[in-house]
Amino acid sequence: MTETNRRRFLQVTGGAGVGLMVGFTWTATGRRALAAPAEAGKAFEPNAFVKVAPDSTVTVLIKHLEMGQGVYTGLTAIVAEEMDADWAQMKAEAAPANAKLYNNSAFGPIQGTGGSTSTYNSWTQLRQAGATARALLVAAAAQTWGVPASEITVSKGVVSSGKHSAKFGELAAKAATLPVPADVPLKDPKDFTLIGTHLPRKDSVEKSTGKAVFAIDVAQPNMLVAVVRRPPKFGAKAQTVDAKAAKAVKGVVEVVEIPRGVAVVATSYWAAHQGREALKVTWDESAAEKRGTDAIIKDYKALLSTPGEQVTKEGDVDAVKAAKVVKAEFSFPYLAHAPMEPLTCVVKLGKDGCEIWAGDQFQTVDQMNAAQAAGLKPEQITINTVYAGGSFGRRANLESDYIVEGVTIAKALSDAKVQGGKLAGSPVKLIWSREDDIRGGRYRPIYVHGMEAKLGADGALLAWKHRIVGQSIMAGSMFEQKGKPDNTSVEGAAEIPYDIPNRLVDLHTTTSPVPVLWWRSVGSTHTSFAVESFIDELAVEAKQDPVAFRRTLMEKHPRHLAVLNLAVEKAGWGKPLPKGWARGVAVAESFRSVVAHVAEVSQDDKGRLKVERVVCAVDCGIAVTPDVVKAQMEGGIGYGLGAVLFGAITMTDGTVDQSNFDTYRCLRIDEMPKVEVHIVPSANPPTGVGEPGVPPLGPAVANAIAALTGKRIRDLPFTGTVSV
Repeated sequence: MTETNRRRFLQVTGGAGVGLMVGFTWTATGRRALAAPAEAGKAFEPNAFVKVAPDSTVTVLIKHLEMGQGVYTGLTAIVAEEMDADWAQMKAEAAPANAKLYNNSAFGPIQGTGGSTSTYNSWTQLRQAGATARALLVAAAAQTWGVPASEITVSKGVVSSGKHSAKFGELAAKAATLPVPADVPLKDPKDFTLIGTHLPRKDSVEKSTGKAVFAIDVAQPNMLVAVVRRPPKFGAKAQTVDAKAAKAVKGVVEVVEIPRGVAVVATSYWAAHQGREALKVTWDESAAEKRGTDAIIKDYKALLSTPGEQVTKEGDVDAVKAAKVVKAEFSFPYLAHAPMEPLTCVVKLGKDGCEIWAGDQFQTVDQMNAAQAAGLKPEQITINTVYAGGSFGRRANLESDYIVEGVTIAKALSDAKVQGGKLAGSPVKLIWSREDDIRGGRYRPIYVHGMEAKLGADGALLAWKHRIVGQSIMAGSMFEQKGKPDNTSVEGAAEIPYDIPNRLVDLHTTTSPVPVLWWRSVGSTHTSFAVESFIDELAVEAKQDPVAFRRTLMEKHPRHLAVLNLAVEKAGWGKPLPKGWARGVAVAESFRSVVAHVAEVSQDDKGRLKVERVVCAVDCGIAVTPDVVKAQMEGGIGYGLGAVLFGAITMTDGTVDQSNFDTYRCLRIDEMPKVEVHIVPSANPPTGVGEPGVPPLGPAVANAIAALTGKRIRDLPFTGTVSV
């Protein structure tokens, strides 16, 4: 990105006296470090990643949303490491919504969180910020004490040389007056003292004591609460609205029509909810999706017999003569994200600007869409990012559905025709219930896969054909690449870690009014299941051990091979198991990380299956915070297991059948298997961990079930095939 080359003076309030702020601005020739004195009480433009206060507190401005994945801890640790700070003096704070300063370089000119890019994207940037802050503090000490900078050491937030010592805050004012070094050395990973160690999470105390602020906790004077009645079928619109009974509910102040439904605005959530129940609405369903999910899958499977858009072609699959041809079809349902905290935002709209509070995952996109809805410019939209109680991709939708709804409702209330304009400027808290999100949200698309492989007489895998049918997530969005297949439909299939001389992958892209969205690990949610289940089936057909079969095919992929070897070693692959138990294995790369799972499954005397143990090996480069890496693998295993065992959004005549956790079944605590996580030692830069634990879980379990029962699972969820 090229940004303004105007020097920005960075200030920080808080405490008495002067502190130091360090950040980066961008010029046409590259990044330039900046530092400036920060005087208490003065206005400031936060254009920084590091703030050093007079009390020696070091605050890291985090440009990525903290939604439970641990970025407030991991990203803060990167800065603390380069500064040689004490962990106790470190704090994390959400950065302002400003893409010019805080863009995610993995996304381009957009500030946002997703694709397991937070640490990957911020690694070098935050190391430089921390190292620059340290260099300035050392230079300040050198001048103050009259000693060479080379004789100064820094440890746990204390700068020392001989008889001299000072905390960061004591040197901050002086440091802020010094010229910023153009280039500072970064630590050799072998010298890390914080990275790679156990560090208490920076969000744990707030969350466990109730001090953490989520969007639903935000309160504003004279705030109103809104809920929306949405059409039961996707693509339908309100035809007639009778709001008389709704307005008669005590606490309801207004009913307004918005593009996606009818909003009821009240003085409390319960009043709004009751008002919505009293609404009488008829819907125009002429453009709605009226098929049930069975019909959609049937239509998709009909496309498996015809060639699609070519994605990958190596050799000539059709020309290969084989001793054995193996075929399989897989189907995958719609999946809801079902984060623990449903969607919520607070909107305060004025004539000259709009302020929003949300667990915001795509700040730049939401600013643009909110501006359009409000009739303002993006720079007039202020977003305050607060904690989010999970997301799994749901809060990062390119239409900013819940944000736009909140702004649209606030704008409708500002109309002079609405109660004479007396509601204009009233803050509005929009709340989606869990039923709202599961019935009328956005889903991982339905996909079907057709697989065909050719084996030689010696069991060698000679040819591989993989056809995918499903709805595009990117189509019509700013991320669509015209003339190219949607990568979110084929990732995990277009490139695989197996050396097969003849390979063809193609894609049929379908359309439907049902809104779809990336779901934790996106395309690899389905492609990895199909690939790893089928490769396991081929190993059996070739009369080879599934691990040995994979090893032969992935000799040119050392990362995958190392992860596979570590997982099977720690799991005791080949060693005896209790009667009625079996193991399954799967390997997948997603978001630049490689994960292997070995699952152990048991079957009781009633034929019920249970996942007893999962051994995970992960190569994610340098593990900045190993505890977070392990937690993310464990979370991915639990999330993925619930999805493959039970997860499905189904529709009857276009209407969603599920509504809450009673009908959209998630994994329960007593169903969580024992999990072991092993991290491959690495000196490479960090890669993603938020999503890569999910893709290999399903096929590892399915392969264990096949080894135990002889039954291959090809249609998800498992509950339609086996007893769990």
